[in-house]
Formats: sequence, structure tokens, C-alpha cells
Amino acid sequence: MKVALVYDRVNKWGGAERLLLALHEIFPHAPLYTSVYSPKKAPWADVFRIKTSFLQKFPFSTHHELYAPLMPLAFESFNFNKYDLVISVTSEAAKGIITTPQTKHICYMLTPTRYLWSGYKDYFKNEWLRLFALPLVAYLRFWDKAAAQRPDKIIAISEEVRSRIKRYYKRDSKVIYPPLTLGSKYQVASIMNEKIHNTKYIIPNTGFYLIVSRLVPYKRIDIAIKAFNALGLTLKIVGTGSESNKLKRMAKSNIEFLGNLTDEELVKYYKKCVALVFPGKEDFGLTVLEAQSFGKPVIAYEAGGVRETVAKGKTGMFFYPQTEKALTEGIKKFQKSKFDPAECKQQAKKFAIKNFKKRFLQEVENLN
Repeated sequence: MKVALVYDRVNKWGGAERLLLALHEIFPHAPLYTSVYSPKKAPWADVFRIKTSFLQKFPFSTHHELYAPLMPLAFESFNFNKYDLVISVTSEAAKGIITTPQTKHICYMLTPTRYLWSGYKDYFKNEWLRLFALPLVAYLRFWDKAAAQRPDKIIAISEEVRSRIKRYYKRDSKVIYPPLTLGSKYQVASIMNEKIHNTKYIIPNTGFYLIVSRLVPYKRIDIAIKAFNALGLTLKIVGTGSESNKLKRMAKSNIEFLGNLTDEELVKYYKKCVALVFPGKEDFGLTVLEAQSFGKPVIAYEAGGVRETVAKGKTGMFFYPQTEKALTEGIKKFQKSKFDPAECKQQAKKFAIKNFKKRFLQEVENLN
């Protein structure tokens, strides 16, 4: 069977990228089609044969936001006639590829396009921007709904995403949770371009809380910074993003920004932290499982996919609503609670990569 993978853009590192590497384990000869590719920002992708769209030749191509109106055309321009199966992994336009009846298309959906649907109000808070973008949003919503009808089968990464697919696209889907892969043989220390060695940071033995996240608005890292500013507890933040400078200006001296870590370094921080803090609403939330796999509990905002991955009161606790005050009270309550590391590890085992591979291959076999 000739298989191809498709992904929205290859210019960052996160949970979706770990998922692509898991699919590469199942389909090692499948090339990866994408709109734009940045080898510098995505060194993890050098295991793939990358095939880019015409947008790759455009100026500032890695700033994909500039070319949102052209993303539909970029993915519709690919030809998949020589493949038996195409698997799109997407939270945006990759689901809109066009295939013939002889080529089957499975869409593994991370979420319906966030800035058009569930996150529209967050992305278009500015009234003038919202008014100016109205015609473009209307066009993209029309195309997005049509594109979502093209795959032969849609698989959702969580029940949260499954409900969104039904709400926005009027399609049924099955849930296959992404696999826990941190520390596996193909995702080790050298995977990140920005390498951090043992000599750069001295990892304390205990006493610090941890955030592992891209620093972008919807992750709501600002809530955690305000809470830890008030509490004076030690917080270490792994990751980079568009809000890095803003968040650093907000933070007091008890909060440290570590940037991007290698997997080897990240594991050490997971092992020695008190707990993972998860203030955003996520479609799934892979870092929540990573923390539990090392026996660490989670303090999370009670919304989204995290409700499917944390055993409330056993492997973590939730706060609500999504405010600094609620998180502050949640941390105080956490400090008076006890969690069994063995239960955390057992919860994470449910999301082992072998389970993912088995279920995904079953869906491929049942496609015909």
C-alpha cells in the first residue's frame, strides 16, 4: 500500500509533531506533504521526504498567517493519484486535499480550524480587526465546511474534538487518542534545534512547579504567571512563542523561562517537579500525560481534553473558572492533598503507543 501523510505546516514542535513521528513509525516510507517547511524550526522532520506547496517559494513563507487565504488552494493543488491512502493530520486546511475514489483519505483531526470556530472570539478580540476580516472569515468558513466533507473517514483526537466536529462540520467521527511517546527511541535529545545541556541549568531536586507549552495567547500562561507571582512559589516554564516577551515582563523572579528543551532535559524536569500546571483549554493535552507518566500529578483548568486524561482526585485536580483567583485557590488546595505516583503512571499507560498503532491500523483495514 502506498501511503502519504499531509500536515498543515512544518515549522514548529509540539504534540502534533510527536504524533506525526508516531505515524512515521507505522508508515516509514510515507512522504509528508505540507504547505510550508522550515528545516531550521523543524529539525524533527528530517526523517521525512518533505513535499511543499507553491507557498514555499513565497517571501516570508514560514509566517503562514500571512497566507491564510491561499491555504485552501495550496492543499488542493497537490496530486495524490499514485497513492492508495492519504492521512491528513490537521487543525486547519490539510483536510481539504482532493483525492480520487481510488485513493482513500483518513483525516486525523486535531480540532476544527480554531480561529474560524471554537477560538474565533479569542483570535478576533479587536472589533476593527473582526470587521475588516469578516469577508475573509466568511469565505474560509464556507470552504472549511466543504473541505471537511472530503475525507472518507474522520478520526478525532478526543471526545472534546469529536463533539466539535459534529457541531461545526455535521460529521460523525471516531476517537483515537494520540500516543504517549516522550522518551521513545525516535524522539531523543537531538530532536530540537535549540539544545540545552546539563551545564546550562541546574535542576533543583524538588519544590518547583512546571509548565510545558507554546507561549501563545490561547494557552493562558498569563493566568499561571499572575497566580505564581501572588503565591511566590517557584515556577519553571518550558517553551517559546509569540507571547514570550510579554510573559517575561509580567513574571517575578520566582518564575524562570527555560525556552525549548531537548527531550532528555525535559524528562529531567518532569521527574523533579512537584506538579504540571495546565491553565489552558486544549483539544487533548499531551503534556498532561507526559507528566503523569513520570508519576507527577496535574493542576489543570477543567475544560477540553484534559477531562479525558486526568483522573480527578487521583492523578490531578481541576480548577474552574479560568481565572488567576481560581488557579491560586487550586494550588493552595493541591498543597494540602496527596497523590500516588503509581496511579499517575498507571493512568498514562492507557495511552501507550502500541495501543495507538493497533487502533489506527484497525481503522485503515476497515476503510474499504
